[in-house]
Amino acid sequence: MTISWFQNALIGLFACLSSMPGMGGTSIGNYTLGRPLVGGLVCGIILGDVATGILVGAAMQVVYIALVTPGGTVSADVRAVSYIGIPLAMIALKSYGLDPASVDGAAMATSFGTMVGTLGTVLFYGTATINLVWQHIGWTAVEKGNYKQLYIVDMVLPWISHLICSFLPTLIMCKMGAPMVELIKVYLPMDGIAMKTLFTVGSLLPCVGIAILLKQIIAKAIDFIPFFFGFTLAASLGINLVSATVVAGMFALINYRIKMLMIAKAAAPAGAVEDDEEDI
Repeated sequence: MTISWFQNALIGLFACLSSMPGMGGTSIGNYTLGRPLVGGLVCGIILGDVATGILVGAAMQVVYIALVTPGGTVSADVRAVSYIGIPLAMIALKSYGLDPASVDGAAMATSFGTMVGTLGTVLFYGTATINLVWQHIGWTAVEKGNYKQLYIVDMVLPWISHLICSFLPTLIMCKMGAPMVELIKVYLPMDGIAMKTLFTVGSLLPCVGIAILLKQIIAKAIDFIPFFFGFTLAASLGINLVSATVVAGMFALINYRIKMLMIAKAAAPAGAVEDDEEDI
């Protein structure tokens, strides 16, 4: 698989949009376009292999499923994971002839994502540092009463930061990715210790993401039951996690409606007493 300059440019553009405040803040940008699952779909469409893109994105999403940026502190940059790691992983999988749905394929994908994600923190803080210059310009405009200039500070100048720290690195790394993968393939054969270590570590990485998620959602021991129910369903019925998620959504809807009926039933007697008092 090779990536053309035009495809690289499109991927670089989405890398910018995934962290731009103008894209509806972090809700649409970072926490939607920037997620590996969405990034896998976008990269799959651009590179003409949607199935591989989604599978690679899903493998990486498990690792970063509970990643948040409290106070601007990041341990990994999902923008780099989604739009540098996924294209490189897709190239590597094609080059090695691995099935992206296989255990080895998922392990390689998560390994690429982790390596690029850690490197991406440099790009993240680089963007934030350059943005300080635009912030200073904005404060100067406020002091002078030139409020119209704030539109430029907010919607135009940040593009310079993202072009430098998102677009250009993505463009260069994705374009140079194919030769690098071929070089890795020559010097690190599949049966070598290095690749076996890579696959072993990559297979363990999803456990980190699941552990972080458990730490956030598990309040008491009984909360483990619905969490493991989906995995048990997938293992016993042979369905994938997407199907299990749909089933879980149905159970969540049923539980929500039951609770709403209980609340309405509990509130009904009080309402009846008020009506009687008004009639009296």
